[in-house]
Formats: sequence, structure tokens, C-alpha cells
Amino acid sequence: MKRRIGLLALASLPALAFIAMPLVGLFSKTDLDQVCPLLTCPPVTNALWLTATTSGASALVIVLVGTPLAYLLARGRFRGKRAVDTIVDLPMVLPPAVAGVALFSTFGRTGMIGRHFAPDFTIPFTAVAVVMAQVFVSAPLYIRQARVGFLGVSPQLVQASRTLGASHLGTFWRVTLPLASHGLIAGLVLAWARSVGEFGATLVFAGNMQGVTQTMSLAIFTAFEARQQMSAVIVMSAILVAISFLVIIITKFVLEWRSRADEAASILG
Repeated sequence: MKRRIGLLALASLPALAFIAMPLVGLFSKTDLDQVCPLLTCPPVTNALWLTATTSGASALVIVLVGTPLAYLLARGRFRGKRAVDTIVDLPMVLPPAVAGVALFSTFGRTGMIGRHFAPDFTIPFTAVAVVMAQVFVSAPLYIRQARVGFLGVSPQLVQASRTLGASHLGTFWRVTLPLASHGLIAGLVLAWARSVGEFGATLVFAGNMQGVTQTMSLAIFTAFEARQQMSAVIVMSAILVAISFLVIIITKFVLEWRSRADEAASILG
């Protein structure tokens, strides 16, 4: 058994090294003396604030609209389910620029939907467009994980709740949702992380206007394209990686703590 694990560990080293080495290289080049000055620099603080607010808004929208769809795909039986499932997955494989063009073609001033609101109300090149781009590319990650979470809930428990007199909605809130919460939380973290790093669709649909639509990813791209102050580019990249890492690791600890608490409760019960 130990030999098998050793062989698997050895075979896993190339993949682990390929993932870890760029991150190590990034932080090895990071000048810590520039972190505080950059965090007080208006363009960086504006980009950080916009990234935080838009990714938070995107996460909220994804949960509200993605949870019912994930439950439908997990429990529903209807004609065309495979087509719906494929459409949900499609944004994950679309090139980011194509996603931006698709959003612009739909919600732009001359788009399929946007033309009905123009010129009184325009979406492109606004913070709303940033949120929409993030939701479009990130929602499938949440829906996939949430669907798995719902599939993991025993139908017998749901049926028992209904037998005891609970309504469909009451059963969903009190039984299904808590039992599927691990999958929902994991999917939400993945979707949030994807929103934080969203670049291509945002650039095409929302633009790259400082203080308006310029997120951290776009600020890094702008500074890198100018080929000026590469040390600042590296520091901004490291800040974004560090924030994402902290959120993911905290979520993992919370999920593990909840798993142990649930196991202890089941044993005591």
C-alpha cells in the first residue's frame, strides 16, 4: 500500500510542480516593500474595490438564479433536459472574447434586448456589465457543483419529510438545502474565484475604464501592456492570488469543520 502511494505521489509530481512553480516564481519576484504603497494608490484601490463589489454581487446573483436551475437539473425529469444541461455548460468552454461579443450582441445598444432600452438605459461599459460578464462565465461552475450536491441528498429523507407533513418548499429549506450545502458552498467559491479573475468577457462587454469598469485583472493587464513598472504588476498579481488563496483555504476549513460536526451529531444522535 505504501509503495502504491509512493508511486502515485511520484507520478503526481509533474502536475503539482507545473501548478506550483509559477506561483512560487510570482511570489519570489514580489517586492513586499511595494505592497502598502500600492494598496493606497487610487487606481489600485479603485480596482480592488470594484473587484470586491462586482464579484460579491455576481455571487449573490448566481446563488439566486443558479440554485433553482441546479435543483431542476438534479431532480427534474423533462423533455430537452440534455439540451438545457449543455447550454448551461457552454459558457465554460467559450473563448472569453466570444462570451463578451455574445453579451454585447444581446445587451448592447443595437443588441437583441438592449435596443429596446436604448438610449434611455445602456448596459455596456458600466459596472452592471462587469457583473453580467462575471455571472455569465461563472454561473456554470456553481450550477455544476450545486447539482452534484442536490444529487447527493437521499430521496428517502426527502420523502420522509413529505410524509411527516412538510410542504415541498419546507422540505427544500429544512432538508434538501442543508444536506446539499457543502456542494453549494464549494460551487459558490469556485464561481466567486472565477468572477475575481474574469478578464476577456469583461474587457469586450464592459471595457477597461479606470474607476468605472477596471477590475484588478484589467488593471494588471493595462500595466503589463504598458511594459512599465513590472514590479507593480507582479505585486498586484500576488495580492490577487493571496486574496483568492485565503478565501479558498478558509472555505475548506469551514467545510471540514461542518463535516466533522455533522459526523459527531450523527454519532451522538
